[in-house]
Amino acid sequence: MKHCLLLLILLLAYQSGTFSQNRQVLLSQGWQFRQAGTKTWHDASVPGTVHTDLLKCGFINDPFYRLNENDIQWIDKVNWEYRTHFSTDMDMKPSEEAFLVLDGLDTYADVFLNDSLILVADNMFVRWEVPVSRNLLRAENELRIYFHSPVFIGLQKLEAFGMPLPADNDQSEKGGLGPDKVSIFTRKAPYHYGWDWGPRLVTSGIWRNVSLKIVDKVSIDDLYVKQQKITSKKAELTAMLELLNYTSGNYELNIKVNGLLASSLKLSLPGSGSSIEVPISIPNPALWWPNGHGEQSLYHITAEITAGGNLIDSKSVTIGLRNIKLIRKADNEGESFYFEVNGKPVFAKGANYIPNDVFLPRVTPDKYEHIVSSAAKANMNMLRVWGGGIYENDLFYDLCDKYGIMVWQDFMFACAMYPADMDYYQSVTKEAGQNIKRLRSHACMALWCGNNEIEQAWAQSDEKKGWGWKQRYSLSERAIIWKAYDTIFHHILPDQVMTYNPEIPYWPSSPSAGMGKLASHTNTSGDMHYWGVWHGGEPIESFAKYKARFMSEYGFQSFPEFESVKQYTASDDWDIASQVMSAHQRSGIGNQRIKDYMLQWYNQPVDFEDQLYVGQLLQAEAIKKAIETHRSQMPYCMGSLYWQLNDCWPVASWSGIDYYGRWKALHYFAREAFKNQIVSVTIEGNNLVIRGISDVESTTGSLRINLMDFHGISLWNRSVSVSMPSNGSKVMATIGLDKLPAMQHKTDALLYVTFIKNERMIDSDIFYLEKPKNLQLPFPDISTHIRQRNDKYEIEITAKSLCKNLMLISEGNAYSFSDNYFDLLPGETKVITVESSLNYDEFEKKLSYTHLQQLSY
Repeated sequence: MKHCLLLLILLLAYQSGTFSQNRQVLLSQGWQFRQAGTKTWHDASVPGTVHTDLLKCGFINDPFYRLNENDIQWIDKVNWEYRTHFSTDMDMKPSEEAFLVLDGLDTYADVFLNDSLILVADNMFVRWEVPVSRNLLRAENELRIYFHSPVFIGLQKLEAFGMPLPADNDQSEKGGLGPDKVSIFTRKAPYHYGWDWGPRLVTSGIWRNVSLKIVDKVSIDDLYVKQQKITSKKAELTAMLELLNYTSGNYELNIKVNGLLASSLKLSLPGSGSSIEVPISIPNPALWWPNGHGEQSLYHITAEITAGGNLIDSKSVTIGLRNIKLIRKADNEGESFYFEVNGKPVFAKGANYIPNDVFLPRVTPDKYEHIVSSAAKANMNMLRVWGGGIYENDLFYDLCDKYGIMVWQDFMFACAMYPADMDYYQSVTKEAGQNIKRLRSHACMALWCGNNEIEQAWAQSDEKKGWGWKQRYSLSERAIIWKAYDTIFHHILPDQVMTYNPEIPYWPSSPSAGMGKLASHTNTSGDMHYWGVWHGGEPIESFAKYKARFMSEYGFQSFPEFESVKQYTASDDWDIASQVMSAHQRSGIGNQRIKDYMLQWYNQPVDFEDQLYVGQLLQAEAIKKAIETHRSQMPYCMGSLYWQLNDCWPVASWSGIDYYGRWKALHYFAREAFKNQIVSVTIEGNNLVIRGISDVESTTGSLRINLMDFHGISLWNRSVSVSMPSNGSKVMATIGLDKLPAMQHKTDALLYVTFIKNERMIDSDIFYLEKPKNLQLPFPDISTHIRQRNDKYEIEITAKSLCKNLMLISEGNAYSFSDNYFDLLPGETKVITVESSLNYDEFEKKLSYTHLQQLSY
C-alpha cells in the first residue's frame, strides 16, 4: 500500500505540472528477508545488510561488542533472500518505459520480478538499470533478490583459477577458510574480508537504493559540464549530455546556471540514443579553491528537456570552476609531484580515508558531515580515498566540494593480485566507467589512482624488491598474474579515465615513481609510503631522515580513549593484553610496538585508562613530527597524507578520529601542524633551528623566543624581525645551543617561540629539550571555571605551573572540544568551548580532566 500511495502522489504531482513526466520512486518500504531455504520472513531495512537486519531482529548480538565478531562468521557462508511488494495501478502511456534501478547490490544477486529472472549481478560497485515494462503487473508486484554466499562463490572461482593469489590482509583463517583467500575473486569492498585495522564481516545485501523509474519519450542519462577555459572575466564551459530517446520528435533543451537560463537549443531527436554538446559561459566567475586557499564557490547546472511546453526530464550537477593539474616536471633533483590549482602550487595536507563503517548503509549524513568537516577544521585540503574500501556515496564528494577537500581517488584494488579472466576485465571496465562518470563533475576530484601498494608489493621490474609475492610462483604462473595486473592498471583503468575524465590525471599505483617505475625511499619522483617508523620499528626521529616528493602514506597507532573503549568492552576487559582488547587490535605487532615506542618517549603508566591516554600522546607527537618534516621540505616535498583519518569499527588503529567520532590527540595536533602558517623548532647538530612554513603569501613580523622554566621564570629571551616565506619553508633563526643556558635546564625548561604580526600571534611552538619521560614536571595547580552561553559551554582553565598535555573528558559524550591535549604554560589562562545539550549541573558533573603530572607509574 505504501508503494501504491507513493506512485499515486507522484501521478497527481505529474498531472498538476509539478514534476517532469519522467519520474522515479524509491522502493524502500515493506522489505523482508530470510535465510534461503527457511520458511519465515522477517522485517528488513533497505538500504541495509544481512548483518544489520539480523541485529535489528535480535538474532545476533552487536558484532562490534567484545568478541561477538567470532560468533557470526557463519553468516557469509549461507544464501539470503530479500523481497518486497509494490503496486502500480496507473496506466503507462505507449511512449513510456519502466526501469528497475538498483544502485548497489552486495554482491552476487539474482533479481526476480514477479518470478521472472531479470538480472544476475556480480559487482558491488556497479549500478544496475533493467527494463521491466513487460514484467510489471497493474496489481501487486513482487520483487525478490536472492544473494549467493560471496565466500562459496569465491571458493569456486579460486578452484577454477587453479592457484591462490596474494591477499595478505584477507583474514581467511578467522572466517574458517584456512589459507583460502577469496576476496580477490569478487568485486566487493576488500576490507570486508578483514584488514590490520578492521574485522572480518563479509556482508551481503541491498546496500544502496532501489527505485522504479518511468521514462517518457526521452531521458537524460548523463550530464557532464566540461570546463574549457576559465579567466577572471569569463568561464567557457560545455554541457555534455547523453540522451536515451524512446520516441523520435522535436524537443527543446534548456541549460540553467543557478536557476537562470544560460542556453537554449531546439532538438530533433531520432528514436535512439543521442549525444549533445551545448556551449555555455559564466561571466565574472567565482573560482573554487582548496580549503585554506580561498572560497569554495559552487554553481548548480541544470539541463531540462521539454516538448510542447511540458517538462519531460531534467538532470542537475553542482560544479566548481577550477583547474587542477598534477605537475610532474623535471628539475635539478629529479621530477616534481605536486598539485596546482588555478595556477597556484598547493601543498596537499590531509589523510587517508577509509569507509566509516563495516556496515555501509548505517553511515548517516551526520556522520559524513562530521568526518569531512573535521578534516576541514584540521586545516586539511586533501583526502585519499583508499583502494580497499568503496567508491563513496555522492554525499561524501558533495561535502568535499563544500569544504574544499581535494580527493585523491583510488580505484578499489589494494594489497593483492587479481585473476586474469575476461569476465573480470569486463566487470572492472563497467565499474570504472560508471564511477568515473558519477564522480567527474565534482570540484574536489584531483587524481585517479589505479591501486594501493600493489606495484610495490609485486615489483615486476626488480627481482630483489617487493614483498616476496612473486617468489611464490613459477615463471609461467608469474606471467599469468602479471598480465592481469598490466591489463587492469596499465590499460583498462587509464583508458577509462582518458575516455570519461581526461582533465584529471591517472596515476598507476601508490606508491609509484611513474608508469613502470618502482617507488623507493631513494626516489626523486612520484609518491612515497614510509613505514620505517612503526612497521620497521625505526625511532620516531627517523621521520626527519627521509625526503619524498609527495608522502602519501605513513602512520602511527593508538587505541581510542577510555570513553570509547567502554562502549565495546566490559570492565573485565580493561587490560591492554586482555582477549577483547587484543581482538580489537588487528595489527599483530601493534601492542608491542606501542609499548616499545612508549618506553622510548614516556614512562608507562600503571592504570589502563592512563595507558590509553599516553598512547594517544605518543601517536600525536609522532605524526606532528612527520607533518612538520614534510612541510619543512617544501617545495621538494609537496604533500603529506597520513594514515588514517577515521575508523570502520572500534579498534586500535592509525586513525585520528575513532569510530564513535571522538577526535584523538592526533587530530588536534594535526590541526596545529597543518595551519597555513606555522613555526617549527628542531635541534640539528649543535644548533636550535626555527623555521617558518607557509602555504600563503610572505608575512613580515617578529619572532619571539623565550626559554623559561616550568614555573614561568624566563631564563633567556630574544626578539628578532623576520619574514615568513611565501608558499614554502625558510629558516628564520639559527641559535647555537652553546648560546643558551639550555644544557643546565634540559629537564626543567621549555622554549616558547611565537611569530607575531601587528601584535597578533600567527603561530607558536612549545619545544622541549628532552623527551617527556625525562622532564621534571611540577604539579600544575589547575583551577577551572565553567560558563554556559546558549548551547555552548566555556571552560576557563588556569595553571600556576606548566601543565603538560591537559586532556578534557566528558563522560559518555563524544565532544570535539575547541582544543584538547594541549600544554598550558605557567600562569596562562585558556578558554575552551564545546557545544552541549546538557544542563549546567549535568555538564559539570560529567566533565573531568587528566594530564601527565597526575599519572601513576
